[in-house]
Amino acid sequence: MAENKWRGQGEKMGLSVKLLGHASFQITADGKIIYIDPYQGTYEDKADLILVTHSHHDHCDVAKISAVRMDETVIIAPADCAPRIGGEVKSLKPGDKLHVGSVTVDAVPAYNYKRFREPGVPFHPKGSGVGYLIMVNGKTIYHAGDTDFIPEMRELREIHLALLPCGGKYTMDNPEAVEAALAINPKIMIPMHRLDTDLKKLKEQVENLSATEVLLLTPGQEHELE
Repeated sequence: MAENKWRGQGEKMGLSVKLLGHASFQITADGKIIYIDPYQGTYEDKADLILVTHSHHDHCDVAKISAVRMDETVIIAPADCAPRIGGEVKSLKPGDKLHVGSVTVDAVPAYNYKRFREPGVPFHPKGSGVGYLIMVNGKTIYHAGDTDFIPEMRELREIHLALLPCGGKYTMDNPEAVEAALAINPKIMIPMHRLDTDLKKLKEQVENLSATEVLLLTPGQEHELE
């Protein structure tokens, strides 16, 4: 897909990630603002890029999107989100890639195959949502979306930061999140979509079995990526 204009803003340089809550994150890259799955948290900065993994309200809060959207904001979301969001929305399917200035976004699979709303109906059917690989400042950030531990995760390479759900019921639980972290082998993992999981146990297991550092951010906490 064609490259889009990328607007710079602010004076903060470098690369950082902030947990806003649930599966919502803010990535700041050389003063440019990227939001993923706007829902929880405080949204103080206008967005250069917004990524939505799927249409559930706790990942696609239209009010939050509208609050940070500008005329030049690029929004990437699944096609069924577009009518709710309104305006120009770009949709990527797994395997699709979009260049937004100095940022490259790849869509990857995200789905349930073992968690069901009712027999035969997954909470997140294959093809209804995506995860994203965000390549920025020489690093790759993986936001898994709402998903089980799926075979496609074993194909991921050179991930600097993996944002992985671990809450169970709708997504991977703690044991599966540990499996996913070991398979992906990122430099850093941040658990998300946590529900009532034992995060300290997850951190201990991943760090005992791999070189991955697990960061247990609290909502509003920011981490500089080096």
